[in-house]
Amino acid sequence: MRHVFREGSDKSRPVLLLLHGTGGSEEDLLPIADIIDLGASVLSVRGNVLENGMPRFFQRLAEGVFDEEDLVYRTGELKDFINSAADEYSFDPANVVAVGYSNGANIAASLLFHYADVLKGTVLFHPMVPIRSIELPDLKSTTVWIGAGTNDPICPQAESTELQELLQQAGASVELHWEHAGHQLTMQEVKAAKDWYDLKFA
Repeated sequence: MRHVFREGSDKSRPVLLLLHGTGGSEEDLLPIADIIDLGASVLSVRGNVLENGMPRFFQRLAEGVFDEEDLVYRTGELKDFINSAADEYSFDPANVVAVGYSNGANIAASLLFHYADVLKGTVLFHPMVPIRSIELPDLKSTTVWIGAGTNDPICPQAESTELQELLQQAGASVELHWEHAGHQLTMQEVKAAKDWYDLKFA
């Protein structure tokens, strides 16, 4: 997968796995990573799927309607890529925290839904429930932060609370943060994510 790896100044810190939104690139979330943890190594990935020329991490059938078969395939593809990148860049694959926005947050959530130990934690900006037809693994060792907008036209409030509940039922520690905003990523939201991250991983 097309990506950027940037080695951090402190290798004991988690590796931040950056996952962009629809139409983004592996460069998009690098400034966000600097705010969340300037000393961390960063693995920023570009999605392998194109929708009208816009990179995504998996296909969809319509706005908010995911191609579940492709989602499952692409989730496995991303898991395998994380493991191969860990070998290539000599980092611990058990020490990865995903930071995803929109489509990137959805694929990160899908990693949680399908695999118990791929991610140590996640920062999910405006995610949806990725899939409802599976039983989640045991996530008691996973901590999750969800950023949501009260006026998000793409991700309704009920979607955010359902995702929180599903992850908690699987044992994850989940914090749901609300902004009085839409689907856009706000600086207040990023700062709230950093505060949570510092409490969990500093």
